[in-house]
Amino acid sequence: MSNPVTTVVDADGIATLTMDLPGKTMNTLGAELTTALATAVDDAAADPAVKGLILTSGKPAFVAGADLKEMDSGSGSRPRTTEELLDGLLSLSRQLRRLETCGKPVACAINGTALGGGLEIALACHYRVVADDPAILLGLPESNVGLLPGGGGTQRLPRLIGIAAALPLLLQGTAMNPSAALKAGVVHAVVPAERLLAEAKRWLLEEGDPVAPWDKKGFTVPGGAGALVPDVRNLLSVSNMRTRANTFGNHPAPAAISAAVYEGTQLPFDTALRLEGKYFYTLFTSPVSKALIRTMFVSKQKADKLAARPAGVEKARYPKIGILGAGTMGAGLALTAAKAGIEVVLLDRDLPSAEHGKAYAGSRLAREVAKGRRTQDKADATLARIHPTTDYADLGDVPLVVEAVFEDRAVKKDVIARADAVLPADAVFASNTSAIPITSLAAFSRRPELFIGAHFFSPVERMALVEIIRGEQTSDATLARTLDLAKALRKTPIVVNDSPGFFTSRFIGSFLTASLTMVNEGVNPNLVENGARMVGMPMGALTISDSVGLDLTVHASRSHGHGGDLGIVGTLVDAGRHGRKNGKGFYDYHDDGTKSLWPGLSDALPTRADQPSIDEVKARILYAQLAEGARAFAEGVLPDVIDGDLGATLGVGFPAHLGGPFVAIDTIGPARFVAECDRLAAAHGEQYALPPLVRDMAAAGQTFYGSNAVVSPGI
Repeated sequence: MSNPVTTVVDADGIATLTMDLPGKTMNTLGAELTTALATAVDDAAADPAVKGLILTSGKPAFVAGADLKEMDSGSGSRPRTTEELLDGLLSLSRQLRRLETCGKPVACAINGTALGGGLEIALACHYRVVADDPAILLGLPESNVGLLPGGGGTQRLPRLIGIAAALPLLLQGTAMNPSAALKAGVVHAVVPAERLLAEAKRWLLEEGDPVAPWDKKGFTVPGGAGALVPDVRNLLSVSNMRTRANTFGNHPAPAAISAAVYEGTQLPFDTALRLEGKYFYTLFTSPVSKALIRTMFVSKQKADKLAARPAGVEKARYPKIGILGAGTMGAGLALTAAKAGIEVVLLDRDLPSAEHGKAYAGSRLAREVAKGRRTQDKADATLARIHPTTDYADLGDVPLVVEAVFEDRAVKKDVIARADAVLPADAVFASNTSAIPITSLAAFSRRPELFIGAHFFSPVERMALVEIIRGEQTSDATLARTLDLAKALRKTPIVVNDSPGFFTSRFIGSFLTASLTMVNEGVNPNLVENGARMVGMPMGALTISDSVGLDLTVHASRSHGHGGDLGIVGTLVDAGRHGRKNGKGFYDYHDDGTKSLWPGLSDALPTRADQPSIDEVKARILYAQLAEGARAFAEGVLPDVIDGDLGATLGVGFPAHLGGPFVAIDTIGPARFVAECDRLAAAHGEQYALPPLVRDMAAAGQTFYGSNAVVSPGI
């Protein structure tokens, strides 16, 4: 087996250490690489012939970051003790400190993306040069998975560029391209890729300094540190207030990062590293980081690798696709496909509508050019891939078409029939419906085995998820080819079985129903809205309802046969209040961009003197969603709980810090979850009722994840 780190010493005494994990597409900081790197550094440092070290990568990316799956304390043959876990988590920090103090100058030649631990390796080197490639990203994104940089990142970065510049990068996990990193002072030089190693060697031979700035006598943090420095004190105070206002304390990582920076920059460097390690341990062992790692890293990675793809089907390639409907959804999808290098036939009922869809893409590309994210030539080439038309015959050579017309069964029936008449015999037809059962739509097609659902989320160009819905007659080959499209579009796919509302629509519906039920009961609307934010939802149900359009909610309810009293929503629509679109719904929308609850709500709603506690409001909002997820699982809608957790968090705004409904239930404990749902069902109705499968798993001590996981009936 080849060594993860190879060392070559040239005639000038420069040792080039190349990281290249065997059998892997990228370098990740697990035990294999870190152990090999430590050995290589020690050997080079001990070799009297070596004058300096260059650290680089043999892969397109430098180092992608830590191997979070390996870091999981449950991944070994037995659970590790607290001491063992803390020692393991601190090992990278110790090894990088050894690199930094090895007595010889170390230059880092960053040939590709360096994120998380990858950038921390670079920060521990005395000189950092990066290839001049705007696709390269450098950053410390650990806050996105509930952690902080545990390899010295919270200590080296502020000592390098100052607390004011470092803190936003640490808190937001911002990734920079090489020019931005150079401007920020994170790297020393940016050079053409072919000069990368030469520049690193030049520095070692001409300027090589084996002592980091913070190890030199008299060093002070740029801009100062500690409470006596007004700018630092004010920055941290404001940052903490904003974090609390935005997260309601649900995300502990930002507070831990701020504390590590504030306290650590006032301590000797080695003491500061130990302090960072203790904060890292606290975060790593918290339920939040475990939930975020499980869903946003492990499960997302599994979905992105198309784990649900049926075996034995040749990979489909898409030089061209068709899109029916050039509204916001179809236009966004056309832009996404064009960016991926796919030619798009964008069809609508008339040419102005189709051209308008292309113009939408053009306006978004123009913004990217203005912000320097795309050159004009590339924007023009992307836009040229979108071909507006009204002629169904233009679909005659596409291997797949996505229907994105109005959510109306009659309209969809018409376009399905017209497309069916001209599509190639083996072309896949994917319907972008959010709720209409796919099997019922497939009945309008002559080839139901080639019919599937592909529910994208708006705005398509920014939302990562696509919900793929398998109808009763959808073939394995059709599912595989649709998953291939998701990968080509760089979307994270989930796969669900057919049912009304599929998974995501019925799941978000449970949140809206629970919230609107409380409002209809006379619970203060502000209490309901704030309760949702405190649970971790990005916005309250009334805000969402206004954004979707109250009139559309009424239309959808009646079109699905749910007539009768629609409560406060029906009252508002009857009063001409349709939501944000006409400036009045639950909220009044003002010219300055602000909004306020409509004063007339108090007259339109019942009066309730005994308002519930905020904890009860939060419980009703959260458990309504968890119960709906449990029912969807028991009904076989979800082949895998991963699909439910990704669908909820990436698709409809379920709190990411909880990891999705199934991670959340496991964290709560299935038995406790059942007891709380029973309490809420007795007090508030069937929305909290649970199926027997969930009761049985709780009684048997089963969970949704782990070695004793329950199996989905949908498999």
